[in-house]
Amino acid sequence: MPLQRVLDADSVAVIGASKNETKRGFQAIDTLLAEKYDGKIYPVNPKEKSILGLPCYANINDIAEPVDIALVATPARTVPAVLADCGRKGVAGAVILAGGFGELGAAGRRLEDEMVAVAREHGIRLIGPNTSGMMNLKRNLNLVGLKNVPRGDIALLTQSGNMALTLITEAKLKSRKGFTYYVGVGNEADIHFHEYLEFFGRDPDTRAVLMYVEGMREGRQFLQQAYRTTKNKPVILLKSGRSSTGKRSAGSHTGALAGMSEVARGAFQRAGVIVIENSDELFPAAETLSSLPPIRHNRVAILADGGGHATIAADLLTDLGLEIPQLGDKTRRRLKEILPAQASVPNPVDVAGGTDDNPAIFAECAKIILADSNVDGLLVVGLFGGYGIRFAKSLAFMEEDAAHRMGRMVAKGRKPIVFHSLYSSEKPHSLDLLRYYGIPVYDSLDVACKCISLLAHYGRFLSSYHAKTNFVFNWREKARPRGEAIIHRAASEGRTSLFEHEAKKLLALHGVDVFENQLATTADEAVAFAERVEGPVALKIVSPDILHKSDAGGVMLNLSSQKAVRRAFDDIMANARRFNKTADIRGVIVSPMVEAGIEVIIGTKIDGQFGPVIMFGMGGILVEVLKDVAFRVLPISPFTASRMIEEIRSAPLLDGYRGQPASDKKALKKLLLKCSELIESYPEIEEMDLNPVILHPQGVSIVDARILLKSQRSGDANAGDA
Repeated sequence: MPLQRVLDADSVAVIGASKNETKRGFQAIDTLLAEKYDGKIYPVNPKEKSILGLPCYANINDIAEPVDIALVATPARTVPAVLADCGRKGVAGAVILAGGFGELGAAGRRLEDEMVAVAREHGIRLIGPNTSGMMNLKRNLNLVGLKNVPRGDIALLTQSGNMALTLITEAKLKSRKGFTYYVGVGNEADIHFHEYLEFFGRDPDTRAVLMYVEGMREGRQFLQQAYRTTKNKPVILLKSGRSSTGKRSAGSHTGALAGMSEVARGAFQRAGVIVIENSDELFPAAETLSSLPPIRHNRVAILADGGGHATIAADLLTDLGLEIPQLGDKTRRRLKEILPAQASVPNPVDVAGGTDDNPAIFAECAKIILADSNVDGLLVVGLFGGYGIRFAKSLAFMEEDAAHRMGRMVAKGRKPIVFHSLYSSEKPHSLDLLRYYGIPVYDSLDVACKCISLLAHYGRFLSSYHAKTNFVFNWREKARPRGEAIIHRAASEGRTSLFEHEAKKLLALHGVDVFENQLATTADEAVAFAERVEGPVALKIVSPDILHKSDAGGVMLNLSSQKAVRRAFDDIMANARRFNKTADIRGVIVSPMVEAGIEVIIGTKIDGQFGPVIMFGMGGILVEVLKDVAFRVLPISPFTASRMIEEIRSAPLLDGYRGQPASDKKALKKLLLKCSELIESYPEIEEMDLNPVILHPQGVSIVDARILLKSQRSGDANAGDA
């Protein structure tokens, strides 16, 4: 692996080593020694002879043996020179602790660029800068200085040292889980998220990857790698910077551009990443997904010792999209045989006091429920773990026996169990036994429900994996020849947009059905063109200086006579000149009027993190008010196009309402795929806006089409987005 020498280093040089216990240059060496790191440690400081019993070197090049990684604990301004020394030594990687780089503005970005240039000249991979460090818990390679970090099977990637501390503390206090690696990604100046993900994806000891992200520099490459990784192990991610204030904070903290939350959330989920919205659910999600098999068919049973918890859990799981199926006749009959008459057994199952004197009944109920073919997973809620505390100490032994039995059920079978317990904070041995078997236990009912729902979410992703896109965006050169002439003509005239008739012609070249549009430069031409059309026509101004035609009085509709067309032409030209006296007016488009139908919008843009994206939703003049839209990173597959259509809130309108016929969703899906193909063919396109697109019972009509082109400068800037 390219990062093997960096993340699995056999030797470490601590540059900026110190005898001051408050300095990272001391804490790192102290921790490496205390935790018995199995590699070589080389303190580097020209002012010291030895530190903590280790000989100290004036310069890294004074070390005779090879050095794999350097922990650089010196000020930001010194880092380029330090890296040059590391390069001469042949160091593979460096952890740059200092802040003061890209996150602080132009001067910091220049220093960061200089640092990266030196590193690349010498083949050094950089973690950070502005990082809390990294840990390889398997080797006791701890370059953070945080002691007693629990070992386990979760790899941790964050852009916040405080978030890392929060997650590590939660693991220590509430779980038997721990970590294989921790990396503070920092500014992501050199090694990017997708490279770490590839490394952890291949690590045999890592069962899940847990991430806190503020911004990504190579979003599309991350999606491509996530698509490959999530097929084999879960990736759990919390993305901050959703609000405008949060985005400003993220930018100042990491120097990374936080993207549009709708785009990011949809892109991550489509790659199979488990996206978490609440920070208190982040570690529980990783704990659950790294411990239990996914739920393949979305059906969950609830086992409770109280009706209140059972009802609340059923509501929560339903809101989270899970099915609460009726249990089979055989299952209900067997449950009634071991529970009191007042017990409820349809699902949720409420034992109704049936476990008060024998909590081991929980294990028998779980065995019966999990044997039901309608059930794919089980949520147990209520008092389990607390019977020996609340009722009688002797009951604790029965709880422990039940925990052993349920643990073996999960170990032998493929159906998971998640627990909620009011007594989790009391830490009874029975709950610790459940965790020993990989059954997570939570004191929050909401968190427990969320976690079992994520097992179903991940299972649904795996079941439809074959229909997903791999996010590889290949420019389609074969589709370009006829269409590129339109784009080159606009560019040669200094325009950054296509005229509407040009945009529609480009769409037509890619197999999109559009009405013929004629450009009239005189009223006589407008009349002549209108006479060729059956039914009324619409006239619209054509000018590179007037993009919003209606605002300029540049649109006239439902024109049925020669007189009306002539008058409309003259009025539009006059309105346009009043609106902008210096506008370059090319004429007026004459196009047939379109029959009424449901108005939708299809648009594309360049996202700063993920490259080209597509939007679909309810259109017309209310698009920005309703904001009923769906985003996807391009290219899209037929499966994704269908999902976009289905997920907007107004989707039921497309199936017909109040006697109206259903819209042609097959034609709409085809149009979405054609738009994906078109954007994949022309990297010159910055944005495309088809609004409104009218949906009919048969076919669709594109009423207005706008295509904006990249300037040469923006084209260069976005060349790597794909």
